[in-house]
Amino acid sequence: MRISVMIGIGLLAPVFCIVNCLAGENIQKLKIQTIVVFGDSTTAARGKLEIYANLLASELPAMGIPTGIINAGIGGNTTQNATSRFEKDVLEKNPDLVVIQFGINDSAIDVWEKPPASEPRVSKDKYIQNLENIVETLKTRKCRVILMTPNPIYWTPALKSYYGKPPYLPDDPDGFNVTLREYAQAVRQLAEKQKIPLVDVYAAFENYGKMKNQNVNDLLLDGMHPNDKGHRIVADLLINEIVKLNNGLGKNDILKEGK
Repeated sequence: MRISVMIGIGLLAPVFCIVNCLAGENIQKLKIQTIVVFGDSTTAARGKLEIYANLLASELPAMGIPTGIINAGIGGNTTQNATSRFEKDVLEKNPDLVVIQFGINDSAIDVWEKPPASEPRVSKDKYIQNLENIVETLKTRKCRVILMTPNPIYWTPALKSYYGKPPYLPDDPDGFNVTLREYAQAVRQLAEKQKIPLVDVYAAFENYGKMKNQNVNDLLLDGMHPNDKGHRIVADLLINEIVKLNNGLGKNDILKEGK
């Protein structure tokens, strides 16, 4: 993607997790065996970093959920990219659960271009349309779905050198999120509309940063990608939701639909 060329860190690869729900009246039989995490560079493998997908793979079996994790995160991806590879990277894996996390690349306005871009790479309306199409396809296949908001992003000297122009606010510590926060809110609304579980990573990181002697940057490698501590928070939130789904306690329309 363009930003990975410009600053060599990639602008987040979308994250996703897929759950293939088996039909049947007994909710307890709807066990999770294969999870796909579908996202951008915040989902993708990153050197020796303990990404959340690896934490799920090592910790869920010890909790009585013998689950295989397929990492379908690719750096720089938007939901447009996700749509084009959805069949191959997700549906063909026949998953039981899909975890989906995109947004940082979709919402990015490439003000470093000549002439500068003035609109996000993917409009918010198109972003939600893409996510909703993916969610509805999975639900028709009786797959469980967890949506995740993107994590907030914060200025570093490198990021500010490329993105420190309007509509971004380089003098505001939160000024790199002027569009991203709207995309995160749209994901919350979509999860509510579709009646599926939400892991609100954006809010969790923000809440962490509000605690005494803590800062959101404590959770980020480079102002954008979660570090080990950030991935630990994401993994803990996901594990909580996956355990509930596996025990038939989670919020998901699939449990009410086809029997």
